[in-house]
Amino acid sequence: MRWLDTYPKEVKVFLLASLVNATGSALMWPLTTMYVFDELGRTMANAGFVILIQSLGGIFGQLLGGALYHRVGVKKLIIGSLALNALGLFALPWISAYWVVFICAMGWIGLFSSLSLPAIQAFIGFRFAERRGELFNIIYVANNIGVAIGTALSGFLADFSYHLSFVLNGVTSAGFAIFFWYYLSRAEPDQGEVHLTKRKTVQDGPGIWALLGNTRLYLFMSLGVLFILFGNSIWNTGVSPYIISEGMEKRMYGLLWTLNGVLIFVGQPFTSWVKRTMARTSTAQMAASAVFYGMAYIVMITMYSYPGMVLAMVLATFGEMLISPATPAFISEHAGRSAPFYIGVSGGIGSIGRVIGPYVMGVMYDKQGLISVAWLATAMAGVALLGFVLHAVLNRHREVKEYGLDN
Repeated sequence: MRWLDTYPKEVKVFLLASLVNATGSALMWPLTTMYVFDELGRTMANAGFVILIQSLGGIFGQLLGGALYHRVGVKKLIIGSLALNALGLFALPWISAYWVVFICAMGWIGLFSSLSLPAIQAFIGFRFAERRGELFNIIYVANNIGVAIGTALSGFLADFSYHLSFVLNGVTSAGFAIFFWYYLSRAEPDQGEVHLTKRKTVQDGPGIWALLGNTRLYLFMSLGVLFILFGNSIWNTGVSPYIISEGMEKRMYGLLWTLNGVLIFVGQPFTSWVKRTMARTSTAQMAASAVFYGMAYIVMITMYSYPGMVLAMVLATFGEMLISPATPAFISEHAGRSAPFYIGVSGGIGSIGRVIGPYVMGVMYDKQGLISVAWLATAMAGVALLGFVLHAVLNRHREVKEYGLDN
């Protein structure tokens, strides 16, 4: 862990806070379906509807969070959204008996858990401009360590109490809000730039429609992420039922995700080598990501066995490790003060793939099995690659901008 010594203390504290928050979030989300089906006695269709409402809230939250960054201010936006998310989580144990209220609460949680994401990513890009690419990657790794810890703990907590998982998630969200309140209160006197603490009126820059009109900056990249997430749904709506139908132990599916979490940490030297040699820019890293995802699904088709799925997970994880830090890094580098808006828009568009992918692939799996689903995922990776290449071509002459608006 010596590489952390090169970063200031505030970065290390930020990483620790992110890890704790990610751990808390992971305590709940794997259990949502189980809670609705087991504790509330509802059908799987009801559970799927709850997840849909939560996901739609998350999409709207990312779009709204990016649009409100300069209008509300980073401090109010991050702290307020995290606090309201914690409030919803604390309320779940007492309102879950009322089905309609519970559904609304899950939409509330999806909204406010995502509302802070564009603001936090934009804050990182602005605050640590010189090393933001590295920092996005390190925070991504820290968050995934937190997810691995939280997921591992969630099963034990569920045996004891589902409600305890909700409350602990609320505690970590509230703790993250307190961290940002303290952190930004200290940063404010020293960081007078408008992107950190000042409100930005509509007159200070282009309106929303003008920003949306700059499609070459965000649209094809966002569509590429959409198709990547669509194809990646194969793990839940292809691989998971295949393992069960083949009579394998359910833990074999869990081991694939354990491998994913381990690789995200120990595979950093390989992805760093890829970035140094073959994908030096964020646009090249997006394209390389689509290639790794496509290779994963092709392996799944050709080997069609559990070892093939293990190799496919390795390749897909490398694709994930390349794409996740690359998209916010590109926007932070090239969108100037409009970065929060574009981070929110791109995140919202990309999340659509996560919403529609499971349904489409689930229907296809029921009718035609895993091979057809894997071919569809491969096609999605190919379309994503075309989107990323087009995005790179359209932005090949775009200069890095710190605070100015890019036209």
